[in-house]
Amino acid sequence: MKNITKFLLSLSLLFSSTLVVAHGGEDHGDSKPKVSATPKNYFTTTALSDVYELLIKYEPIKPNEDTHFKLFVSDFESNKPVDNATITITSPENDKLKFEVKQIDNGIYEIHGNFPDKKNYSLTVNINSSLGPDLISITDIEVGKELPVTEADLTAKESFFDKGWVLVSIGFLGALLLMFIFTKLKNKQVNATFLILLVLFGTTPLPTQQLQAHGGEDHGGGSKSGGNNTSNSLEVLKETQFLFNIYTQQIEIGDFTETTKLFGTIIPSSSGQAIVTAPQNGKIVSLSVNVGQQVKQGQQLAVIEQNIDAASQVNLLAEKNNVDAEYEAAKKEYERLKTIQDIASKKELSEAEARYQKASENKKLFNSTGGKTIVLKSPIDGIIGNFTFSIGSTINNNETIFTITNLSKVYVEAQVFDKDAEKVNTGVRYTVECTNDNHKTAEVKLLALAQNINPTNQSQRVLFEMENKDGEFKIGEFVNISVFASQSKKQIAVPNSAISELNGKSIIFIKDFAEQYSLVYVSLGENNGTYTVINKGLEEGERIVTNGAYQLKMMFLNQ
Repeated sequence: MKNITKFLLSLSLLFSSTLVVAHGGEDHGDSKPKVSATPKNYFTTTALSDVYELLIKYEPIKPNEDTHFKLFVSDFESNKPVDNATITITSPENDKLKFEVKQIDNGIYEIHGNFPDKKNYSLTVNINSSLGPDLISITDIEVGKELPVTEADLTAKESFFDKGWVLVSIGFLGALLLMFIFTKLKNKQVNATFLILLVLFGTTPLPTQQLQAHGGEDHGGGSKSGGNNTSNSLEVLKETQFLFNIYTQQIEIGDFTETTKLFGTIIPSSSGQAIVTAPQNGKIVSLSVNVGQQVKQGQQLAVIEQNIDAASQVNLLAEKNNVDAEYEAAKKEYERLKTIQDIASKKELSEAEARYQKASENKKLFNSTGGKTIVLKSPIDGIIGNFTFSIGSTINNNETIFTITNLSKVYVEAQVFDKDAEKVNTGVRYTVECTNDNHKTAEVKLLALAQNINPTNQSQRVLFEMENKDGEFKIGEFVNISVFASQSKKQIAVPNSAISELNGKSIIFIKDFAEQYSLVYVSLGENNGTYTVINKGLEEGERIVTNGAYQLKMMFLNQ
């Protein structure tokens, strides 16, 4: 019986020691190797020149084995991929090494080669493209180097007893064994011993409880979510940069021309819009044009038949008699002078001929229209606007029938307040852009300075003239007018496309390395519509992202 008791005590101590070993094997310090938050299965090395940026990506290279890796070639300043480059590669460590270069995509080249020894190699890249020739050295091609240990590798190497499910299983099986022995033995002393052991075993903390308690601890003092949420850095693969056309520009202190912003409206030019109205009451008997049709000056638009009452008919008859009488008199006089033209003066004959021709035309016109119809003609070249009349429609005197618009030249009416009046008067260049569409910017010229002041808001009305041959700007459209000053200042200015907004603050992305960007908050100055002055946040020589800033912002928010 004593032997059984010793066995059970030893068994209890075994479980207790197992728990102690499981907890004692933890590491609360920094003895474990640091593992990258985003482990990679490749190595990278970069090289820069004034023209090119080279990036090589390669998986672990084994000596004396054929290997291939990728070479990314981009413009150093703009980050645009370099296409159709002629590239030859040699190695200073071994001039007998041969490398085959093949382009597989825009800016991406595949290199095939063989490294005989386990050591670090360097490559000399002779490159020539549309950017010009260059010779660049790439170092630290580490042949034989293995990838760093990842978190998954460390987890796989953990002790068998470090796994909580193993400890739970052992504890459960031990409890079952004790219960089985307890039911088989009848000795009271042994029973008491088993009860004590059961109590001791029951008071021992379960491994799952220990593991859960440890899982919530933070022994390193760092953020559990990693450093990316508090860091302004962003890793962007070169393939992604090429895919989203992420372009850069190197900052330089240059001339910045001060501008003044005005708000204006497009209005017709002096001969840009014509209103055709009815001269008398009547009805439309003929229509010669359609809505949207291009017409020329003098082209017939419609024919109107007048509504004539009895009194008007008497007047019309009298007018007809006058026309006929004038025609007969002019004819007789002309024929008389023709018979005596040898003795008649040339002046009298010319006057009689002119009088006769005019009387003939009046009689012909009167007879053809009956004196009751009126022909409407276009006063300008342009396009017919919308009208709602049809043949047979009744119209009233002075009622608008047609609107003809010519957009080849338009005016821009701007509201100028007193503080900007002098800048407008002394401006050397003026541009206009639409406020709600992506119109191209158009040049305008100052047509007339303010002649009066609006008594409501004390603004001055200034007119600009703009060529609009494509008809891109429409009558009544709101526009922004930029007035450029005559003098410029030396400042840091960036394209407006480089500026984004995050949490209500202005940001710009800077390229730090081949695949690393960082976000900086900037203080903005004056904006001339194309460039914005940066008062604080950037330094000369930095490479800022001018295209693809929105995509980088989304990547930053999602990392």
